[in-house]
Amino acid sequence: MNVIRTLSLFSVSILLAPLLRAQEMHPPARSTPAFDQLKSLAGNWQGHDTSGNVVQLNYKVVSNGSVVMEQLVPSSKEAEMITMYSLEGDRIVVTHYCSAGNQPTMQTAPLAAATGTYDFSFVRVAGTQTPDEGHMVALTVSLLDKDHLRQVWTFEDHGKSMKETFTYTRMK
Repeated sequence: MNVIRTLSLFSVSILLAPLLRAQEMHPPARSTPAFDQLKSLAGNWQGHDTSGNVVQLNYKVVSNGSVVMEQLVPSSKEAEMITMYSLEGDRIVVTHYCSAGNQPTMQTAPLAAATGTYDFSFVRVAGTQTPDEGHMVALTVSLLDKDHLRQVWTFEDHGKSMKETFTYTRMK
């Protein structure tokens, strides 16, 4: 019985060894003070949109620390949305997977420090039939303190611009 157990443990360790070595080959992702500040949002948040509708927000640090994933779940019948934040040089880039079925990408200006307010401006959009079809064109994320957050999203559709403000409190 002990021989079987020993052989089983040895077999498992042989199988896991390449996986452990692969992890060692990938050191933690590069970060900046600004990106670290976004990582600090990890957890669950509850808030309201401009109309007072309840909205849930979840942040999770994924991909070995190289991405912050935001999941927005509205309380209405609207579909949830995912927004991915990552570093590109000294800028933070965001790709928003919108319930409208498109994926706008926005980025900050070069960031030298963690400021608590991050303005993202439009770079490109995928998934639209025409360039003037409705999509997000700007985002401002303001970390008011460690437990309060505000987002202002700007949506543009056929030349008409609309803003939606969300305010959140960290769930404890």
